[in-house]
Amino acid sequence: MNQPPKLPHRFFRWYCHPRMLDYIEGDLIEVYERNFQKLGKRNADWKFILDVLLLFRPGIIRPRKPYQNLTPFGMYKSHFKIGWRTLLRNKEYAGINIAGLALSITCCILIFVLVKHHLSFDDFHQNKDRIYRVVTEQHRESVSYVNSVPSPLGMVLRENHTYGEKVARMFHDSNAVITFERNGEMQMIKEPDGFAFTESEFFDIFNLPLSKGNIKTALTEPNTAILTERLARKYFGEQNAIGQVITYDNQMSFIITGVLEDLPPTTDIKPEIFVSYSSLAEYNPWLASDDAWGGISSGMYCYTQLRRGVSAAEVEEALQPYVKQHRPESKNVHHYKLQALSDIHFDARYGGAMEKSDIGILIAIGIFLLLTACVNFVNLATAQALKRSKEVGVRKVLGSFRSQLFWQFIFETAIIATVSILIALVAAFAMVPYVNDFFNTQIPVNFLTDGSLVLFIIGLDILITLLAGCYPAFILTGFKPVAALKGKLSMQQLGGFNTRRSLIVVQFAISQVLIIGVIVIMNQMRYTKQAELGFDRESILMVKLGDDSLNTMHVLKNELLRLPGIEKVSVCYAAPASSDSWNNSIRFGNDSEEVSFRTNMKLADSDYISTFDLELLAGRNLTPSDTVREMVVNEAMLQSLGITSYEDALGQMIYANGGSMVGPIVGVVRNFHDRSMHAGISATLITTASTMYSNYAIKINGNSVKATLEEIQQLWEEQYPNKMFEYSFVDDEIAQFYTAEDTLLRGIQFFSFIAIFIGCLGLYGLISFMVSQKTKEVGVRKVMGGGIAHIIWLFGQEFVRLILIAFLIAAPIGWWFMSRWLQDFEFKIQLDLWTFTMAIGASLVIAAVTVGYQVIRAAVVNPAVSLKTE
Repeated sequence: MNQPPKLPHRFFRWYCHPRMLDYIEGDLIEVYERNFQKLGKRNADWKFILDVLLLFRPGIIRPRKPYQNLTPFGMYKSHFKIGWRTLLRNKEYAGINIAGLALSITCCILIFVLVKHHLSFDDFHQNKDRIYRVVTEQHRESVSYVNSVPSPLGMVLRENHTYGEKVARMFHDSNAVITFERNGEMQMIKEPDGFAFTESEFFDIFNLPLSKGNIKTALTEPNTAILTERLARKYFGEQNAIGQVITYDNQMSFIITGVLEDLPPTTDIKPEIFVSYSSLAEYNPWLASDDAWGGISSGMYCYTQLRRGVSAAEVEEALQPYVKQHRPESKNVHHYKLQALSDIHFDARYGGAMEKSDIGILIAIGIFLLLTACVNFVNLATAQALKRSKEVGVRKVLGSFRSQLFWQFIFETAIIATVSILIALVAAFAMVPYVNDFFNTQIPVNFLTDGSLVLFIIGLDILITLLAGCYPAFILTGFKPVAALKGKLSMQQLGGFNTRRSLIVVQFAISQVLIIGVIVIMNQMRYTKQAELGFDRESILMVKLGDDSLNTMHVLKNELLRLPGIEKVSVCYAAPASSDSWNNSIRFGNDSEEVSFRTNMKLADSDYISTFDLELLAGRNLTPSDTVREMVVNEAMLQSLGITSYEDALGQMIYANGGSMVGPIVGVVRNFHDRSMHAGISATLITTASTMYSNYAIKINGNSVKATLEEIQQLWEEQYPNKMFEYSFVDDEIAQFYTAEDTLLRGIQFFSFIAIFIGCLGLYGLISFMVSQKTKEVGVRKVMGGGIAHIIWLFGQEFVRLILIAFLIAAPIGWWFMSRWLQDFEFKIQLDLWTFTMAIGASLVIAAVTVGYQVIRAAVVNPAVSLKTE
C-alpha cells in the first residue's frame, strides 16, 4: 500500500477529533491511493497536503482546554464577532494595517510567481542534469565570454570523442523575414526570434515533441523545416502545414515536414522555425565548413547530453588541444567550457536573462517588505494599547484567562491578515500583465491554479498572523487588571518605546538607501543618453540592404540623395555605436605577429565619416572604392600601437582579416564611443569593403522625418518589391544598450515607493503612540505659555533625530552599493554631496507630510480637553 507523506499525516491525526478520525482518515487514504495511481506520487502528495489543510476547520478539530465548555465552532464564532466589531470601531487603525499588509503581500505574491517562473526554465527536459551547452572564453588583453563556438567543434566532439551520448549543432539567425502563400496570396512576415539550422539530434537532447510528422526523419533531407503549432496557425490558418513551403529572405525555400507543439514560456530556446542543418552550406558556406576555426559567429551553438559518469571538466580538458591545432598563432586564445543547462538562464556573461543573485535580491525584497509591514502592525497595535487596556482589565476581572485573551487578539490579527491577502490576490491578479511587460515574462494570469502558490498563500497567512500578532497579543494580555482599570501603565508595559524608535530608524535607513540608488541611477542614465559620443546620432536612419548587387546599391543611394528631406547617405556594415560589430585581429607595419588587442572593423563607403560627422584629426578621408584600398583609424588604435604622433601613423600598412584586407593608414579620426558606456573605446579602423555592407545610413532633415520616411519606403518598395522594408534609428539602437538599466531604474523606483509608503505607516504608528502618551503634557505646556510652533517642535525633533540617525547609517551603505554599481561603467558620473543632500531632504519632507496632520491636531487642541484626558 502506498504511504502518504508522514508529517502531514501526523498533523492530521493530531488535530482531528477522535470520534471522526477513523472514517475521515480512511477517506483520505482512499483518495490518496486514487490520486497516486492517476497522477503519480509527487502530485498525489501535494493534493494530500492540501486536503489535510482544508480539513483543518471548526467541527473537525478536537476541543482543547480551556475551551472545553465551548464547541470549536462556537469559540471561533465568538472570536470572529469580537474581532470584527473591534476593527469596525477602529476603522483608521484597521485600514492602515490592511493597506500596509495588502501592499507587501501583493509584492510577495508577484515576487513568488516571478522567482518560480525563472527557476522553472528548461526544467521539463528529460536528463536535464546531463545537458550542457559548449561556450567560449576568449583570452586577449582581457577575457570576454561568448555563448557560441566555432562551427566544427560540434563535429569533432561527436566524431572524435565518446563523452557525449548525443551532440547537436544549431545556428540561430534572428529577425528572419519569412514569405509564404496563404489563400493564393504571397505574404511576408518578420519573425524576431528568427529560425535555426538544426541537427536532428537536437530533438533527442531536448524534450520538444512533434504534434505532426516524424521527428527522426523531419530534418534529415536538405531544405526541410519544422515549425511550432502557433506559427502553423499564423501562416496557414486551418490548412495542414505539412507539405507547405516557406521562404527565408526570398533566398532559400523549405518544405515543412513537421509541426512542433508550442514551446513552453519557460525555455531559453527562442526560434520557432527549425530547418535542416545540411542547408547551412547554401546559406553560409564558410560557416558550414569543417575548417571554420578562424572565428566565432554569434548564434552558432553546440549542445551535448553527456554520458552518465562523465564530468564537464573531462570534456573541457579534451577540447583544449583543438585550440593549438587549429588556431596556433592567434592572439585570441579560446577556452571551450561546458555550461550546465540550469545555468544558461542565469549567466549574464553568456547572454542569460538574469543573474542568480537577482533571484536572491527579489526574495530579500519580498522578505523586507513583509517584515516592515508586520513591524508597522506591531507599532500600531501597541500604540492602541492604552485604548484597549481597560477592556483587558474588565475581561480579566470577569474571569477571562490570559490564554483566552491571547488567542482573541491573534484572531483579530488573522482577520486583518486574511482580508489583506484577499485584497492582495485581486491586486496581484490585476498586475500580472504589467509584470509580464515590465520583466518580459509570460507568467499565466490564472496563476491561482498553481498548487505551490496556494500553499504559499496559506503559509503566508499563518506566518503574518504569528509575526504580526504574537508580540501585541503578549503585551496587551500582560496588563494587571488593577493597573489597567486605573490607567497606571508604564511605558515599558506598552511595548517599549526605544524598540519602536529602532525599527523606524531601520525602515528609514533602507528607504534612504533606495532613494540614493534612484538618484544615482537616474543621473547615470541621463549622462549616458546626453553625453557626447563623438559622432552625430540625431535623425540618422539605418535601413537594411535589399540585396548584394553593387549596381542596385549605388542606384538606390543616388535616388535617396535626390529626396529633399535627406542630407547625406552612406552604405556601411553598422553605425559607429552598434550591437552589430566585427572584431578582428590585425598585423601592423612590418610586424610578423598580430597585435594582442581586438580591432573593431567599421566597413563603410567614403561618405561614412561625413554622414556621422566623425572628426578628422590628421590625414584625409577614404577615396571612393568598393574594395579595401585605404584605412582610417581612431586615436585608440594609435594608443594601443604605442604611436604618439598622428603624422607618424600616416602611410603605415595594416593587414587585417588574416591578411586578406590590406591598406595604408590615410587618416586619423577622434575617438568615438563604439559600444555602451559600460565599455571603453575600442581600437577601430574604417575601410571600404562593399561585400560586407548591411545597411544604408541616411541622415534625415529633423523637420520632415515622417514625410521623408514615407518617401524612402516608397523608393524601397519600387526597387525591392519582394523585400520587407526594415529600419531603425541610431539613437533607438543606442538606447537598447541600457535596457537592463532602465528596467532596474523602474524596479527600484517602484520598490522605493513601497518601502517609503510602509515606512510612513510606521511613522504614523509612532506618532499615534507619542500623541496618546503626551496629551496631558501638551495641555500643561500650552497652559504655561507654549505656542503651536513649540508643540510642533516637541514632536518634530523626535523625527528629525531619527531621520538623521537613519541617514548616518544609510549614507555609507548607499555610497558603497552605488560605487560598486558604477564600476560596471567605464564612463560614469561622480558621487557628490548633492546626491546625499537630496536623499535626506526627501526623507525629511516625507516624514513631515506623514506626521504633520497628527502633530498639528495635537498642537491646536484645547488645553482644557487635554488636561481632562486620563
